[in-house]
Amino acid sequence: FEISSVDLLSLIGRQISDAEWEELLEGFDERSYLNARRWRQGDDPYTLYAFNQRESERIPSNRALRDTRHYRCTALQYDSDLPSTSIIITFHNEARSTLLRTIRSVLNRTPVHLIHEIILVDDYSDDEKDGQLLTKLPKVKCLRNKKREGLIRSRVRGADAARARVLTFLDSHCEVNKDWLPPLLQRVKQDRTRVVSPIIDIINMDTFAYVAASADLRGGFDWSLHFKWEQLSPEQRSRRTDPTQPIKTPIIAGGIFVIDRSWFNHLGKYDAAMDIWGGENFEISFRVWQCGGSLEILPCSRVGHVFRKKHPYVFPEGNANTYIKNTRRTAEVWMDEFRLFYYSARPAARGKSFGDVRGRVELRQKLKCKSFRWYLDNVYPELKVPDDSDSRSGIIRQRQNCLESHHVEGEDTPVLTLTPCAGKGGVPADSQVWVYTHRQQIRQQQHCLSLSTTFPASQVLMLPCSPEDGKQRWQKSGTHLEHVVSRFCLDSEMALDGMESSRMLVISPCELSAYTQRWEVPFS
Repeated sequence: FEISSVDLLSLIGRQISDAEWEELLEGFDERSYLNARRWRQGDDPYTLYAFNQRESERIPSNRALRDTRHYRCTALQYDSDLPSTSIIITFHNEARSTLLRTIRSVLNRTPVHLIHEIILVDDYSDDEKDGQLLTKLPKVKCLRNKKREGLIRSRVRGADAARARVLTFLDSHCEVNKDWLPPLLQRVKQDRTRVVSPIIDIINMDTFAYVAASADLRGGFDWSLHFKWEQLSPEQRSRRTDPTQPIKTPIIAGGIFVIDRSWFNHLGKYDAAMDIWGGENFEISFRVWQCGGSLEILPCSRVGHVFRKKHPYVFPEGNANTYIKNTRRTAEVWMDEFRLFYYSARPAARGKSFGDVRGRVELRQKLKCKSFRWYLDNVYPELKVPDDSDSRSGIIRQRQNCLESHHVEGEDTPVLTLTPCAGKGGVPADSQVWVYTHRQQIRQQQHCLSLSTTFPASQVLMLPCSPEDGKQRWQKSGTHLEHVVSRFCLDSEMALDGMESSRMLVISPCELSAYTQRWEVPFS
């Protein structure tokens, strides 16, 4: 007898026998699915997908994989009543061989009752049959976007359609390994605020060899928001007495993770204004940690992934611009004053548009999320704050007033003023936070306190920071702020009285008794 994917629904209530399952898989016409889009002799096998298409098609869709887990993983027991999951795979012009192998590996290596459904989201691929034909496989559904939306919005669409209690996000060029899913579901079942990821093994893009990744890695990054894998420190390794224990990670790679559906929705899904691909893993990682959750890598779950050197598809705005837009949105919403270091590390991001983030800022306030300072102290103390260290940042105060910069219509550079100190809950307003750099600059984002002339009563301006410009150097001298080159002091006399148009901060000959030259500063 034959079982169609529809008949499967009547079998959900009972355990499907191995024979019935095999028949469901055998019913799929794999040969004609793959033949329609095969690599052709004489073509460069890397052109279409940026990996070796010829080699991928040579390898069977249900190939055997070596179990790459630590041997102690095989002895672990998991609850018999784990929740089932909706597995969401988004793709755009994926090679049919890798897409099919991803799905076959899931169907072959996952207890059937744990797969509620496999949702493919076809992000407007050139051939709609790439995904449509795969719905003949058991549990597989396919949604197709009417236009190119990118990974982030496609994932949200898949999650919105999902019906299981738990969401599993997979990339479209993966192979899951033995017993990959139960450890992930167990951790989420125990605590719904955990977001968990497997160890990601490497599928070689040239040979498709499956290579075990180190079990001593976690996600990390630098101030330019560039993701990198990091070795656990010797201290962290010595604390790990059991190699099967979860590894807390500051950030996930983003392609493969499991999250409780109601927690995903509560946290605000993804930032849907981000485009195509890139940076979304920072945004969701900061959000999970700062808003009360945690991120883990589970050594007893292994999933292989084809790592490529470049993207085979087009970014409408260009790869670099898209990444900058997405990471800039992340920095603006989640990194507080530490976003200054992002701009220092990625100068090209300055001035690039990043859209409206008000909705995400409101989400952060509504969820009462913690500060980025908390994240650095508690989650990622290994990320060292640069020399322009924030221990030397804060407000520059004179009585109840603070030094502030603000943008004026039609002006290229911000204007420096003295206004009442502002802020909420002990956190000063961004426009009143200054960083004192190791080059003696007083800086806010990319602008520094500067002078165009060094005569007495010269106006203090906000000009683009330039490490070579001596006129941007200041030092603390008792209660005064002394301009290094002119030896005059920062003076507020003209900022406090007179007409609006003539209010400005100037330099004047230093006078110990002048209260308009006395400042409380956060540096020595």
